[in-house]
Amino acid sequence: MFTRLQSALTRLLPPSIEARERAYLEASVSLVDLERREREIDRGLFRRAPFEF
Repeated sequence: MFTRLQSALTRLLPPSIEARERAYLEASVSLVDLERREREIDRGLFRRAPFEF
């Protein structure tokens, strides 16, 4: 029963930052694209405030 509750909660919560970064990297279409995405993540693409200028 606890595992069913835990899996239900996991589906309701938004994905973690690490999971979003990994999905972003996995969507790359070439080595050049992968390297560009890695640099964007290193610069804080997913870790800054949504309305930061």
